[in-house]
Amino acid sequence: MEEELVKVLKEKGLIISTAESCTGGLVAATIIDVPGASEVYREGFITYANEAKIKYLKVKKETLDEVGAVSEETVREMAQGCADETGADVTVVTSGIAGPGGGTLEKPVGTVWFACFYDGNVTAVKKVFSGNRFEIRKSAADYAIKFALDIIEK
Repeated sequence: MEEELVKVLKEKGLIISTAESCTGGLVAATIIDVPGASEVYREGFITYANEAKIKYLKVKKETLDEVGAVSEETVREMAQGCADETGADVTVVTSGIAGPGGGTLEKPVGTVWFACFYDGNVTAVKKVFSGNRFEIRKSAADYAIKFALDIIEK
């Protein structure tokens, strides 16, 4: 999937940047593993702490206080902030709960919110993955790549 993403980005002349929380750089690493990714990948942020989301991506403190880091509102602000800060044509972001702790009834372990900025719009979606911490993070990174590709190809 990552090879296809890099190919499509090259064909369309688009630059992508990433902002990650729970995936901790796995989305960026997956893209960068593709030869020639340097033509389309600009930069990435690992904003694990809320303070980093505020500092680097301009996520509003009020958003984090009201709905938390693992929310549609937060990933939308992350995606827009990443685009604003990098000038990328496409941004893809993740924020979730990889576990084994930290889950709640409303947001169980494995809950991940994704957002993709493209063509001036932000699209967000929530998924719930199962498995151990690494499996959840890997599944989320793989889904983020597919999600971005699907948005670009629409």
